[in-house]
Amino acid sequence: MIRVGIAGVGKIGQLREGILSKRDDVEIVGIYDVVKPKMIKNGVFFESYDDLLNSDLDAVFICAYNTVLADYTAKALNKGLHVFCEKPPAMKIEELGIVSKALKSSGKVLKYGFNHRYHYSVMEAKKIIDSGKMGKILWLRGVYGKAGSIDYDKNWRNFQKYSGGGILIDQGIHMLDLIRYFSGEKFSKINSYITTAYWDIKVEDNAFVLMQSDNKVIASMHSSATQWKHKFLLEMCFEEGYLNLDGILSGTRSYAPEKLIIGRREFEDVTFAMGKPKESIVYFENDHSWNLEVDEFIDAINGVGVIKEGTFQDAYETLSLVQRVYENSEI
Repeated sequence: MIRVGIAGVGKIGQLREGILSKRDDVEIVGIYDVVKPKMIKNGVFFESYDDLLNSDLDAVFICAYNTVLADYTAKALNKGLHVFCEKPPAMKIEELGIVSKALKSSGKVLKYGFNHRYHYSVMEAKKIIDSGKMGKILWLRGVYGKAGSIDYDKNWRNFQKYSGGGILIDQGIHMLDLIRYFSGEKFSKINSYITTAYWDIKVEDNAFVLMQSDNKVIASMHSSATQWKHKFLLEMCFEEGYLNLDGILSGTRSYAPEKLIIGRREFEDVTFAMGKPKESIVYFENDHSWNLEVDEFIDAINGVGVIKEGTFQDAYETLSLVQRVYENSEI
């Protein structure tokens, strides 16, 4: 039985609590949050993060404000605990030095929550890419847009001191992570425009990004909180065709349907077939991404698996990309 604590029981913390409470191999010992919940469903409530860490745990799930993620992670590792930390790993790359040091000395399992990698459409696209059937990747183009809400400007994720940024570090980080994941490229050239177009907030509500790798692979991304509808689209073009991830399942299903469009490049008939490649569309009706990443974490703790997605290096490289987008903004 793995004894687990949860730091931060907001929306994501509650989601993690729900998943963990249904497992037979996990016991939720306690939770900690800056505000005590009205109802404690599992374990006991601790008045401080240190008290939680001292409660005879094996592992901790960190679902707190971005400003404390690196510190909380390093503290837990130094305590000899396994750690599952939500994205982003920190607000700035410089904060991850203490995490790297703690990880090396502790020998414990550390995993970061990039759940988009566990969507079935994403996993299927990765299989196709890794098979080599599509040939070399040429370019990628992504859009991740939020509808926004009437209280969008009051969400903690848009408070600089808690989040470190706006829509880019909140949602756009997932798209940048997928671009890295699918392309396998390191992007050395970045041009970006970070803007606050509508919302009365101190951070960005739109991020426009154009990147080029050393291998001349180009990727563009638009992360927006002024889309006025939920939108997820990642187009990838290869030598032999294209893959489009169109839609992604979520709790509200407002980004649905989730589908993978597979196009094969063909020139059978210049007159009529040109520009009409054969397409197949695969629809995905279930999302087990949150459960699958927890499965990988627990398996790694039990020694029957390793962390393949959401490693420290993954998190470091993706946050580095986010930070460079901010630094290279022309506004």
